Amino acid sequence: MKLSQVIKCLKDSGEMDVFTNDPEIRGIEMDSRKVRKGSLFVAIKGFQTDGHHFIGQAIENGAAAVVGEEALELNVPYIKVTDSRTCLGKLASCFYDRPSRKHKIIGITGTNGKTTTAYILKHILETAGRTCSLLGTVSNIINNREYKTSNTTPDALQIQKMLSKSLDEFVVMEISSHALEQSRTEGLELDYGLFTNLAHDHLDYHENMDQYFHDKKKIFTLLKDGGKGVINLYNSWGEKMAEDLQKEKIPLIMLGDDQCCSIKNVAINGRTVFILEMKGQSFEIEFPLPGHHNVYNAAMAFLTGVDLGIDTADIIKALAGFPGIPGRFETIIHPSGAKFVVDYAHTVDAFEYCLEAARQQGAERIFQIYGFRGGRDQSKRMDMIKASAKYCHKFYLTADDLNDESEDEMISQLHRLNKEFGCGKGEVIPDRTLAIQKAWREAGESDWIFITGKGPEAYQKPFALPAESDLETLKLLLESGRKQAVL
Repeated sequence: MKLSQVIKCLKDSGEMDVFTNDPEIRGIEMDSRKVRKGSLFVAIKGFQTDGHHFIGQAIENGAAAVVGEEALELNVPYIKVTDSRTCLGKLASCFYDRPSRKHKIIGITGTNGKTTTAYILKHILETAGRTCSLLGTVSNIINNREYKTSNTTPDALQIQKMLSKSLDEFVVMEISSHALEQSRTEGLELDYGLFTNLAHDHLDYHENMDQYFHDKKKIFTLLKDGGKGVINLYNSWGEKMAEDLQKEKIPLIMLGDDQCCSIKNVAINGRTVFILEMKGQSFEIEFPLPGHHNVYNAAMAFLTGVDLGIDTADIIKALAGFPGIPGRFETIIHPSGAKFVVDYAHTVDAFEYCLEAARQQGAERIFQIYGFRGGRDQSKRMDMIKASAKYCHKFYLTADDLNDESEDEMISQLHRLNKEFGCGKGEVIPDRTLAIQKAWREAGESDWIFITGKGPEAYQKPFALPAESDLETLKLLLESGRKQAVL
């Protein structure tokens, strides 16, 4: 594609220099190390490095043209823009021939429930015989092939590359507030934008809850003409979101609106059963994952599936047979009958969803194991410990994913917060595997033990037991017990 064709989308983005030659563009890169002959290099001022410092390296590697924000004279065509980060997604969308328009794309945002709702929707679509890609926290799945992921939402360039690569009819995406605020979704066009909820999280990044809400709301600026919002009103922020979007005349599907759809008669005992009343019809839904929060996730997926034209019988069948998600309420049964649950929960609301679900299932004692990620929102740590103290018989605080925080500082803070807010129920065990081992040894028949905060993620440091994740630690303990029983 000629450079002049690629940059048509930037007409209003800056002061484009006049260039005499019009090179063929063979790819777009924002990392100078990946530039090859014929690449268009986009220099972005990042949070740690400035891409403008690497323009020379990009040209040496074969860049045919450069996009940047500074006034420069180069020996290749240079396009000066006001915001190269925003331009990247537009350029990539143009280069890959607007791949959003080749799919039905469903974007999901919210503090909790993004991953679960995304996997439920994928399962519904595939049960109905449709094909579906998924981009999210656990993995990216494109054309039935799984790829590792490093962020909930990829960068703008990767999004467009993956959409172009996908041959699937549908694409379901988790979209984080960071991605929306950082313009990673620029150039993306959605058929549906889902808002699950909002809770205290990421306030180390967003100035306050109002700013966090404002950044989440940006998902609805990505809707195609005729696109719809799907909003969970069983959350005060959902009510506010619906009110704002109605003023902007955005078509909405609302869970919790008696005129649209509402949840009735929730029963949680082993499996979750509830009634969904929608436009004069009642549907009994059975869903394997426990907890009221999963009722909302399943209902959001149901509403979206119906609007997509999926038969309600197929949706109900898919929900009843949902196989679960790696690292989301993943359960290992202890030899005593106790249930060990690995979950990604890392907010106060998510803690309460999990721990309340155990109560509803008849847990006699509830234990919890978790730690705080270094360099993240510290303002929620006190409330997380308060939640554990409220619901748990006992909880263990561990150290992992320290990032820039020193281990000594983290452990000192764990002891201080536990002393002030743990109500005598907490214990600091820095080694996560030893904390899990202690809970394993103490577990009784009707106990529930939650290991939260990491889900399927690998440990970032070596621990005493030779395992690389929470699930591996549990499997190691289970296998060790079996071997001892044989002996």
